[in-house]
Amino acid sequence: LALADLAAAGKLNPEQTDRFIRTLIDQPTLLRRVRTKAMSAPQMKINKIGFGSRILRPAVESTALAVGDRAKPDLSQIQLDTNEVIAEVRIPYAVLEDNIEGGNVNVDPQNGAGGMHQTIVDLIAERAALDLEELGILGDTASADPYLKLQDGFLKRATANVVNAAGVISKDVIKAGVKAMPDKYLRNRAAMLHFLSTDNETDLRDQYASRQTALGDAHLQSANRIMVFGSNVEPTALMPTANGLLTEPINLIFSIQHDIMIEYDKDIRTREFIIVLTSRVAFQIEEVNAVVKYSGITP
Repeated sequence: LALADLAAAGKLNPEQTDRFIRTLIDQPTLLRRVRTKAMSAPQMKINKIGFGSRILRPAVESTALAVGDRAKPDLSQIQLDTNEVIAEVRIPYAVLEDNIEGGNVNVDPQNGAGGMHQTIVDLIAERAALDLEELGILGDTASADPYLKLQDGFLKRATANVVNAAGVISKDVIKAGVKAMPDKYLRNRAAMLHFLSTDNETDLRDQYASRQTALGDAHLQSANRIMVFGSNVEPTALMPTANGLLTEPINLIFSIQHDIMIEYDKDIRTREFIIVLTSRVAFQIEEVNAVVKYSGITP
């Protein structure tokens, strides 16, 4: 038996892996909005290139630009470093034997127990989506929570433009956020989103609904997205009430290492079927200056 045989035993096949990742990011969370990158290794570098300042100069006929007037692009990199996460699920034999989907406790390492196998994978993905959103938003390497301490999330990384609301959410707070964004990033406001907690989105909707206009009635009676100063508000399940983010979603990066593993075992003493899922994930902001963080929002 070769080491390569052992390494391959518990991995999802490519079709299962792709389905798992699709199920994960299709959940109604922040993850389905941000840029998702599948990594094949624990570390990845993303190259950045652009011109951060003026490159045009007055032209003089038959004269080349002086060396000091020539332009060159700004080159930089951001690095993604994954951390391993794990989930364990135990299912009694009776559940697998008696459920309507069926299932075989004689485990096939490649295909699982049949029957409930894909159902369980989908349920794991649904719950993992919330857990990963929590890490992506609230991750802080200084946290006392061992899970949140794995790496810094979007709120911790968004340090360039911070707006202290010092009160309830309102159009004035949103206005301050838009004005805090450097002008060069405001060329496409329609692509930006205000990621707010569901409570803050509801409060903002209520303020609009209090207007005795057709637009006010629409915000009260429908679930249509709220647009403020040219950008939509996106209610985000695990965003803290005190915080929010304004940016283009593609500026927020969620990476999941493609080498997802689901392994199976049985405990014959407790008559339980064991499922263990492991993967490696990372979160990063491509351009920190293109993010506004709201803080100090009160209920």
